[in-house]
Parts: sequence; C-alpha cells; structure tokens
Amino acid sequence: MTAIAGRAVETPGDARINAPKVIPVINQVRHPIWITTAKRPTARVFAILFGIESMARAIITSVVPIQTYDLVQSERGVSILYTCMSLLGLISTLSIPLLIVRIPRRWVYTAGAASLMLGCCAFALDTLPGQAAGLFLRTFGSGTLSITLSLYIMDHIKRGELVRAESVRMATATLAWTAGPFLGVFLYTRVGMIAPFLLSIGFSLLLLTLFWYFRLSDNPALQKGPSRPANPIANVRRFVVQPRLRLAWLIAFSRSCYWSTFFVYGPILMVATGQGNLAGGLLVSLGNLFLLGSILWGKVGMAKGLTRTISGVFVLLAVALIGAGIAGESFPMLAAIMLLFGAFFCVAIDTLGSTTFIRAVHPHERAQMTAVYRTYLDFSEILPAFFYSIILTFFHLGSIFIALAMLMIFTAVFVWRYLPRGL
Repeated sequence: MTAIAGRAVETPGDARINAPKVIPVINQVRHPIWITTAKRPTARVFAILFGIESMARAIITSVVPIQTYDLVQSERGVSILYTCMSLLGLISTLSIPLLIVRIPRRWVYTAGAASLMLGCCAFALDTLPGQAAGLFLRTFGSGTLSITLSLYIMDHIKRGELVRAESVRMATATLAWTAGPFLGVFLYTRVGMIAPFLLSIGFSLLLLTLFWYFRLSDNPALQKGPSRPANPIANVRRFVVQPRLRLAWLIAFSRSCYWSTFFVYGPILMVATGQGNLAGGLLVSLGNLFLLGSILWGKVGMAKGLTRTISGVFVLLAVALIGAGIAGESFPMLAAIMLLFGAFFCVAIDTLGSTTFIRAVHPHERAQMTAVYRTYLDFSEILPAFFYSIILTFFHLGSIFIALAMLMIFTAVFVWRYLPRGL
C-alpha cells in the first residue's frame, strides 16, 4: 500500500493478498428433483377422471327422482325435498375452501368420492330419511369433486388450451351420461332396487383408484400473489364485486337449471303420464347422447366467438322449452322431443360456458372463487325446485318449462350485452 497525493493506493500485490475468494456458486445450486422429472397431467388424464366420475353419478341420476317420487307420490313433494337438501348442500359447498386450505387437496378429492359412496348407501335404505341423507351426501360429494378437479385443471392446463381441453372432457363423459341413466333405471326396475347403487359405488372406487394412480398434486409454483381469506362470506363478497365472475356464474346457473329440470322433471313427466320408468331413463340417456357434439361446439365457439355462440344457444333453449311447455302432459312424447332438442343446444354451454370463468378468475384466488362459482349447481336445484313447488300448486307440469324459458331469454340478452367480444 503506497500513498499518492494523500490517497491510499493499493498495489497489485496487495490486491492479490486482500481480494476475496470467488466461489463458483453456480455449480452448487440444487434444483428440486420434481422440477425436472415431474410430468404435467394432460387433458386426457382429467377427461378420464371426469368420465369415471360421471358414470358414478349418471347411473343413479334418473333413479333418484323416480325413487323419490315413489316415496312421496307428489311432484310438489319432490320439489320441496330437493329444495331443503340443496340448501344444506349450498352451505357445505361454500365451506369446501376451508377444507382445502387445511387438508391436502388429494384428501379433499378422496372425501368427495367417499361421499358419493355413502350417499348410495343412504339411497339403498329406500326410506324418506335415507333419501334426504343421500341427496345431501350426493350434493356434497359432487361439489367437492367438481371444485378440486377444476383447481387441478387450472393448475396444469394452459389458458390457450382450455376450450379444446373442455370439449375433450365433455366428449369423454358422453358414454357415461348416455348409457348411465337408462342402465340405472333398468337395474332399478328389472334387477332390484339396490343394484344401481352398488354399481355406482363400484365406479366411485374405480375413480379413487385411478386418481391415486395418476398421483395428481397441488402445484404451488403456479399460485401467485397473496392468498385471499378462506372465510366463506368474504369469498362471496370478493366474487360479487367482479363483473366477469358474476356473468360466468349466471351462464353456468342458467345452463344447470335446464339440466336439473331435465333430469328430475323429464322422468317424472314420463311416469306421471303413464309412459313408464324405463321411458324416463331412456329420455335422460338420449339427452346426454348429444354430449358427442362437444368437440363440434368447441370448434363453433372458437370460430364464431363465445358471445355470439352462447347467447344464440340460450335463445334456442328458450324456444325448445316453450314448445315442451305447450305440449305438456297432453302430448308427453312431443314434450320429450322438445326437451331433447333443448339438450342438444345445452351441450354447447356445457362445452363453452366454464371457459368464461376460467379466463376471468385470478390465479391466487382460484380455490375460493371456484367454491363460490360452484354454487351455481346448488342454486340451480334450490331456486327452480322452490318456484316449481309454487307453480305446480296452481298449474300443470308443462308450465314449469315455460317459466324456465323466461330465464333463458334473460340470460341470452345479458350475455349478448356484457360478455366481452374478444373473449
């Protein structure tokens, strides 16, 4: 060290002596093994899981309303029971995020499949209390599976692939929803009351086996930003202040109202007019056959745009429902044809509707917002059943279809006006 003009100058020798040692840290980095070895689940994996789950639910879809009608002997009584159990199911659905933040998602999914099996056991009792318990367990199980699977899809499927992935997923469920309802009613009437419930339990067990085989797990690397509170009321407030989420909920709610009416009151219409239990199961199976058109509707949505396609489909749904309502109990077969006509178009919203939610929700609040969004299923069973119980007090069965058509027209106008054109 030498002094030049009052400044301390470091000599080359001093620099070599005092220089800090450079450690080649790049060679010491340890990446988690799963980053390089884990394989992202494909759309096929989610389609397989959804198909098996659909089979477990579809087998008893037509059996449950027919069995409930046999126990209650009243269309109005069926509506009241469905309303009460759907209210309890709504509360349980809003509480699912509380489970997700405390329990690993794979165990929540497992609990949902177990609830489907317990619900079948309750239905097999063939009593009114067992029917009520079965409806609740089935609602809770379906909600849990739907929410957790949606979270897995949003974690692992890229946004640009959502429309194609959803169309593949819906098409995969075609076999389940086409064969399941008729098969369930056939077993119920020809083999024995317990038979469809045992078969449904078998598919639920298969679902669990495949789920653990695929080893789906949470992907924390994709969860960005601060986490939102898990309080159900706070989640609802957060959901309601976002216009795009509200619109996505309305689309899903209206579509689900059609299916809940079709699944419950379609078979009841066949039974009440003397067409028989098998005719009710066959009606539901034929309606679900149109799920084969999911891939077609996916292409239409990408070509024409979601706004034009979804709003137009709701108008056509209203036309079909008005036709079914006019035919009613006087011409039950014509009413059934009109309901099938509506089912063909409703599949389009099954294919495209969920995309409006997935593209709108923020990644860091997916679990909370998905739970609130999923309430459209509960409300689609609560509100129609409640209003139908009032309508059926004064009018015939066909009037509920006309009432539902008014909702479809309202939704069509709302979608056309507020859904972003570039979505």
